[in-house]
Amino acid sequence: MVATELRVQPDDAHNRALVDDVHPSQWTNPTPDGKYNLVVIGAGTAGLVCAAGTAGMGGKVALIEKHMMGGDCLVTGCVPSKAIIRSGHLAALARDGSTYGFDAGNVEVDFPAVMERMRRLRAQISPNDSAARFRDLGVDVFLGEGKFVSRNTVEVDGVALKFARAVVATGASAWAPPIAGLADAGYLTNEGIFELTELPKRLVVIGGGPIGSELGQTFARLGSQVTIVDQANQLLGKDDADAAAIIATSLERDGIELVLGATIDQVTSDRTVMVTVAGRQRELPADQILVATGRRPNVTGLGLDVAGVQVDNGRIVVDKKLRTTNKKIFAAGDVASPLQFTHAADAMARIVIRNALFFGRSKVDSLIVPRVTYTSPELAQVGITAAEAGAQGIAIDTFEQQLEHVDRAIVDGATTGFVRVHVARGSDKIVGATIVGQHAGEIIGELVLAMTAGVGLGTIGAAIHAYPTQSMAIKQVADAYGRTRLTPRLSRFFGWLLRRRRS
Repeated sequence: MVATELRVQPDDAHNRALVDDVHPSQWTNPTPDGKYNLVVIGAGTAGLVCAAGTAGMGGKVALIEKHMMGGDCLVTGCVPSKAIIRSGHLAALARDGSTYGFDAGNVEVDFPAVMERMRRLRAQISPNDSAARFRDLGVDVFLGEGKFVSRNTVEVDGVALKFARAVVATGASAWAPPIAGLADAGYLTNEGIFELTELPKRLVVIGGGPIGSELGQTFARLGSQVTIVDQANQLLGKDDADAAAIIATSLERDGIELVLGATIDQVTSDRTVMVTVAGRQRELPADQILVATGRRPNVTGLGLDVAGVQVDNGRIVVDKKLRTTNKKIFAAGDVASPLQFTHAADAMARIVIRNALFFGRSKVDSLIVPRVTYTSPELAQVGITAAEAGAQGIAIDTFEQQLEHVDRAIVDGATTGFVRVHVARGSDKIVGATIVGQHAGEIIGELVLAMTAGVGLGTIGAAIHAYPTQSMAIKQVADAYGRTRLTPRLSRFFGWLLRRRRS
């Protein structure tokens, strides 16, 4: 069967190139030939990794995608958001040029050009996730809607695919809360905002989590008047309060109004958002509304009940090996995990390959998964926070380095933030870390590696770090830990020994 034709707006050369790669209209699905080692439903990150890994080891694999290969990350998530975040960052830097000794003049953003650049770069990356590439890797690629018709069979457009094992990797979709008038007024999510070609003069963002903070700051830097509304009293409510406060201050410095602790009463037909804050009602007029209130797993229309796959609270139930209640069927990525990150989906897919095909015993709870909010400055976190340690009764020691005391941060003009590392009390075993800084997402990789390999702060302190770099902050944290090992008793012994050596 030939794939249905998809169009992405605006219908320009870049988006046509994207679609030609990830959902080509002239694509003809292959004819199944026998049972598959693995049938994969969903061609986002988890599905692509499962399919490529299985084929690469000689397995017979089918990959099913009803929309666009590459999923949220390529089309409506990581790739397009980071492209426009970069443009917003450069616009802000140019406006602040006098701090660095130059005057960029009156900085005006060409919003259509920013979005055109994003579409061009997305299309440039899309061959990596293309139907043709995966066909050439030895994957049977089916473009269409797949659903289970029995415990060991998936059907795509009337064609039955029998499997020894299967994996559901259908991802998640943006969710909008039931606010009166919102649907009638119209709103954007991350699945529609990248189709814009005209900068909204006034943008109200509902949701102060990572997506709302990142895109809110970016659109403010590109020229929108932005208001972020959240029912919580803290921006980025899952992160350390002092870290989130730094991000909130940065957003306000970019001209964003934060309306926190708010109840959204309704949205009027002209897109005015009516909110109540501290008992007082306010009107927030908007040209566009961005809803960034979370994502819900895609579990409908898959025939999961027929396959014996249980769903609980909208998410597929899996064990630590990522097996569903049908032990021949696995699930990975956003559809099965609260860790809705591309890198987490990739890691889970590798667990599925080992466990589904090779009798592996890998468990998802062994993963050390960082998360990064790509604001300016960035906020990165791995492991537990101090609050979580307290709630779980875990005794910790905390070591911290403010970036204002890191030489490279000083000369870069990026002294806002810190590196904070928690270790199990009485040891150098790292159990968590929070970093706020210009390159927090890059810097935290060293700590993720250390936690994964069981390397402690003492070993990090022994490693030579290039000077001057912002990652020297981690070295300085490790040195702070090292100084705690010099107990008063040991200090007295060293003093006695050195006196003896002078004689």
